Amino acid sequence: MTQTPSIVKTAIDAIRMLALDAVEQARSGHPGMPMGMAPAAYLLWTEFLKHNPQDPTWPARDRFVLSAGHGSMLLYALLHLSGYDLSMEEIRRFRQWGSKTPGHPEYGHTVGVETTTGPLGQGLATAVGMAMAERMLAAEFGELVEHYTYVVASDGDLMEGVSGEASSLAGHLRLGKLIVLYDDNQVSIDGSTELAFTEDVALRYEAYGWHVVRGVSGEDLEALRAALRAAQADPRPSLIAVRSVIGYGSPLAGHHKAHSDPMGSEKVAATRQALGWPYPPFVIPEEVYAHYRQAATRGVQAYAAWQAKLEAHPKAAEFRRRLEGRLPQGWADHLPRFAPGERLATRAASGKVLEKLVPQIPELVGGSADLTPSNNTRTPDMSDFSSTNPAGRYVRYGVREHAMGAAMNGLALSKALRPYGGTFLVFSDYMRPAIRLAALMGVPTIFVFTHDSIAVGEDGPTHQPIEHLMSLRAIPNLWVIRPADANETAVAWKMALARRDGPTALILTRQVLPVLAEVQPEGVERGGYVLSEAAQAQAAIVATGSEVALALEAQQLLREEGLAVRVVSLPCWEAFQAQPAAYRQEVLPPGLPTLALEAGATLGWERYAQRVLGLDRFGASAPLAEVYSRLGFTKERVVAEVKALLGV
Repeated sequence: MTQTPSIVKTAIDAIRMLALDAVEQARSGHPGMPMGMAPAAYLLWTEFLKHNPQDPTWPARDRFVLSAGHGSMLLYALLHLSGYDLSMEEIRRFRQWGSKTPGHPEYGHTVGVETTTGPLGQGLATAVGMAMAERMLAAEFGELVEHYTYVVASDGDLMEGVSGEASSLAGHLRLGKLIVLYDDNQVSIDGSTELAFTEDVALRYEAYGWHVVRGVSGEDLEALRAALRAAQADPRPSLIAVRSVIGYGSPLAGHHKAHSDPMGSEKVAATRQALGWPYPPFVIPEEVYAHYRQAATRGVQAYAAWQAKLEAHPKAAEFRRRLEGRLPQGWADHLPRFAPGERLATRAASGKVLEKLVPQIPELVGGSADLTPSNNTRTPDMSDFSSTNPAGRYVRYGVREHAMGAAMNGLALSKALRPYGGTFLVFSDYMRPAIRLAALMGVPTIFVFTHDSIAVGEDGPTHQPIEHLMSLRAIPNLWVIRPADANETAVAWKMALARRDGPTALILTRQVLPVLAEVQPEGVERGGYVLSEAAQAQAAIVATGSEVALALEAQQLLREEGLAVRVVSLPCWEAFQAQPAAYRQEVLPPGLPTLALEAGATLGWERYAQRVLGLDRFGASAPLAEVYSRLGFTKERVVAEVKALLGV
């Protein structure tokens, strides 16, 4: 495309001024990064990025991830100028209620936003998952999915531990189509990076196994162009250190106050003068729009060619099925059934479920944070995904829970893969930002958490989760399922895989549990049900997971003492709350005295019960039977609690 220096400068300055004007009007936002990275972003979007504003979800599009999500106006300006459905009115309403231009980019809310970013490091780590998805899917579908993943990352992104974990993994996997533009402006909110961040970032990334281009001026388009071409040609992931100037063109250029403060009318006017920008706020000359739209025609042409390839592709029907979120017909018929009387841990039952489902659902991609034998997440049909085996369906994440959570979100955002990954429940804390973002984005990532209670035993309180169930239940749009036995576990997997609008956490035991004769699959899917009824019940015990069997034992003791008690299994609060009120009141009648039983924090159970037998202290290191006994999880203690509830 023929370009003249004047139109290029105007096109770059259009990004700067849209960002500055939007922040000024909102009296809130981050103008500095968009102003500094405008030339690099302009070059990427007009010469390198393969995209089609007419179909923002085109599977073969290049992905652009603004990991430095605070600089959201950089992305909004690019989307608006390039012809996406993001009007100038929405730009003017930056950071306002109901606008399509929130303070940080939100997936599913604004067209063209590939992933929700803002918590620093998460965007880069999610982009690693996107690059993994491209490698996996290209091994299966070839040109239908081949693309680059480009990231703009800040100093803050590279300070966060999650980016280090993910970058280490990316280097190990040699994800050559992952290219990071590092906004090396040497400024953060507090001031110069000399205050806290003086490492040699480029050297660190070379040690990760990345291709690194150092010291590229943020204003030198030729140098940026050469760096991007070199990155595209290298088989390793690439980091391009862009030495930009935060707040370029403004009186605050290079100063940390340009990071996140509106500049005020005088400084905005001075910036207009310095850049030679004669236009009023939110006015863009038509030739700039034409320039960006002309650049976008490359993607439109590539899209047309791709459509022809899709029609001729032998796996077109399979590809469409996955993108539409439809699982293979009859997949649930393969769920195993377990015979009452068997005894096995729910983590083991989960592994047996996967053995049946993995061959039936080719989009299932598993993994573990170096706990594969403990999590039971790898089946005999799976091979390891690696730089030499891109068709592998099992990811060895290493001891990198932060990165695993974010990368799984990136895999899920492909829409053609269904990722799950395992670790211990206590380490869900390491994954919490990614879990929260999965819930916020509404992507169906499946988090497998084993070793779910004080029954971890000898490993002690560092590995015995207490507050974790309730803290996960506090996340909106996350389903937390703690099955009581092997058959409830099979249904839990059915629920997780059938879900398309949000993530699921499966909470599984290490210790063996009895397979219960009373389990009702339909009740499990509704989140809760009467597992064992009692005629003219005087009270109810509501329990989850391993404590359901304990509730049944206590029910029998109470029956022998002439007390009739109903036992309710409540594996998934979120599914239960979605049921009609009449059903919920039928399972847990408001007037029926109820004891909640769960080996974890009691906070929250007041929703369902008047009395709780739980745990509001840390555990202890000892054999599991002794830990349960000393901490009060015995059938005799449950009986005593029910009697106290009834006043008998």
